[in-house]
Amino acid sequence: MLSNIKFPFFSTDSDEKPPSHQHIKPHKPIQTSYTSVPLDIPPNFLSLVPNVPDARPITFSPLDWSTTPIPEGQGKLAFILENVLSPSECTQLIQYAEASVPLDSPTARGEDGGPWGPALVNIGGGFEILEPSYRRSDRIIWDTKTIADRIWERCLTVEGLRKEIEVIKGRERVKKVTGRGEWHGDNGRGEWVMRRMNERLRFLRYGKGGFFQPHCDSPFYASMDKEQVVKTLFTVHIYLNDCKATAEDPDSTELVGGATTLFSSDEKRRYDVECKAGRVLIFQHSAVLHSGDEVKKGVKFSVRSDVLYEQVMGKGEGEGEERASK
Repeated sequence: MLSNIKFPFFSTDSDEKPPSHQHIKPHKPIQTSYTSVPLDIPPNFLSLVPNVPDARPITFSPLDWSTTPIPEGQGKLAFILENVLSPSECTQLIQYAEASVPLDSPTARGEDGGPWGPALVNIGGGFEILEPSYRRSDRIIWDTKTIADRIWERCLTVEGLRKEIEVIKGRERVKKVTGRGEWHGDNGRGEWVMRRMNERLRFLRYGKGGFFQPHCDSPFYASMDKEQVVKTLFTVHIYLNDCKATAEDPDSTELVGGATTLFSSDEKRRYDVECKAGRVLIFQHSAVLHSGDEVKKGVKFSVRSDVLYEQVMGKGEGEGEERASK
């Protein structure tokens, strides 16, 4: 089990504080870029049909907001998949991610020389800042289309998910998922067709006291060409270890806390999705206020990515949009 693995760059001692990253000053914008070491990933790792003894059948559940403390969320798309990865695959995936970080990367590596650097906050234009009062965790950014494709292919073996998100169409549904007031036809015209999961995987490690304050995720634009709009519409969270609330044997893990919390708009009501190895939480970027709850004990490991869509305009729709944009 992942909870029994001793990771070389972080103690699981519940009294240890997260690294301070003294080589990066808080609140000071720094220009960042991320590269990944090419890795030789075996073709049978994360194969479409799992070939590991601890694999279990994948299950799929759309989130029924009406049964949560946030019933007004009904209509926002959110889904929970179980057993997309097995516990042993989660462990191996972390080890691959650690090996993907270049030795000479100043912002991606921690002050101890290990592969886990500080999780920064993107402020645009290629700049990020360290904001420990807003976000406190470690991160590895691994650009790997191979792994992203394999994980997403597994998710899509569940027909229910493919049916729900492969094409986002219809004026009201498009508005609900993409949000209002954005450019490039996010006003309900045309439809959005799923392409793939973003190859940028953000591995996250939260020690005791780690958290991410409430926020909504923003889309990443892979193309801003007037003739082709490609951007992300959905967030993907992949949990890589169990917490005590979900573990079959609570004594096998130290992790307490660290849930992904979905909030009401006033943050007074909440619904927690707890950490569980192999669980995947998917939800639309637009209007889903959420946080990474504070880790009370132990260490949380997860991966965050998103799903890329291409906008396909119907006949004549693009002309009106172009005129409006001038």
